[in-house]
Amino acid sequence: MNEIERAVEAALFAAEAPMSADELSRHLGGAEVEAALEAVAAHYAGRGIELVKRGDRWHFQTAPDLAHLLRREREDVRRLSRAATEALAIIAYQEPVSRAEIEAIRGVQTAKGTLDVLMEAGWVRVAGRREGPGRPTIYATTPAFLAQFGLESRRDLPGIEELRAAGLLDPVEAVFALEAEEEPDTERDGPNEA
Repeated sequence: MNEIERAVEAALFAAEAPMSADELSRHLGGAEVEAALEAVAAHYAGRGIELVKRGDRWHFQTAPDLAHLLRREREDVRRLSRAATEALAIIAYQEPVSRAEIEAIRGVQTAKGTLDVLMEAGWVRVAGRREGPGRPTIYATTPAFLAQFGLESRRDLPGIEELRAAGLLDPVEAVFALEAEEEPDTERDGPNEA
């Protein structure tokens, strides 16, 4: 390992939060760090800790196959409400998106507290304001969202076929199938005679 690789390793190990290549470069006096990051990542590949890139930021994490060893016996699991889960999915797939757009997709109003919970978790951020009437606030996901769900970028979000294969779309499709069965087929039944 050369000196720049050692410096990158030390800086990331001591960092309080994931760092981008630009931040590392500035921290290390303008050094070229891209090749060093790749070398350090290769050095740690397959070990107990790994250097990973989430979005445009790098950090060390426990190897996924060993994470269970470090979990505490009692985890404080905080579940998202259905509204928060739906809002998060809409933001992830449609970002940047306004509250009105989230409500249009969900078909119901979204409480301000729902977005506050997602921002408090660090998964959603205010991404600015949309040009247009009222200049609504728009929301986007954060690097913490990518890290939480083990994604390198939003392109890694599962597509519709992957969701269907995982059985996550079956309940929705079943509802649509039931609704279709309940609607009378006027062409097949013929006109109503009075």
